[in-house]
Amino acid sequence: MAAKKKVITKDDIVSIYMDEVLETGKKPSSVFHFVKGKDFTEAEFYTFFGTLEGLEKEIFRLFFANTVDLLHKNTEYSEYTMKNKMLSFYFTFFEVLTANRSYVLQSLKSDPNPLRNLTQLSLLRESFKEYVSEILTDDYRLEQEKLQKFQEKTIQESAWLQLMMTIKFWADDSSPAFEKTDIFIEKSVNASFELMNVAPLNHLIDLGKFLFKEKIYSK
Repeated sequence: MAAKKKVITKDDIVSIYMDEVLETGKKPSSVFHFVKGKDFTEAEFYTFFGTLEGLEKEIFRLFFANTVDLLHKNTEYSEYTMKNKMLSFYFTFFEVLTANRSYVLQSLKSDPNPLRNLTQLSLLRESFKEYVSEILTDDYRLEQEKLQKFQEKTIQESAWLQLMMTIKFWADDSSPAFEKTDIFIEKSVNASFELMNVAPLNHLIDLGKFLFKEKIYSK
């Protein structure tokens, strides 16, 4: 009796793809070449992914998803301040990246055009921006509703830029246990939250409203 064929899963394909990229030193040229000699077919690949590029994007999204899952296993995480949640995210995310460092470095340097390499991060970018929006608290949100949406988008984009800078720093870091990256994370996150302090800005807006009313009604 023939052995029953193993049902291929999304995680199986991700793992096989990462191993192949590392072992061959390059990305497969097509789905056909990727599945050749494997225990699954093109049809099974397309059950989970539309293209190899889609698979590459999903890998970085999974790094993010694994990070968030690990954060929520800490029962105290939900009580953290926004700043501590962000610090926890950073330290955990870079632990996940470090566990997959060989793949991350190779995939982000595989194309001579840096912009093409960064397209792999599009799903990570979307997920991270949603995360930033979810942890944004009133302490860092403007009181004026008309400015809140603009402010939130600005914070999301600034946070994403900071994450990209940290990935670049980590990729170039040769210190033991990437201790310099840990220092960079702490200093950069602390600095960004100092800049996000909206109390002075709210005071300036209130002053502007006062002066505007005084100018209008004093005529």
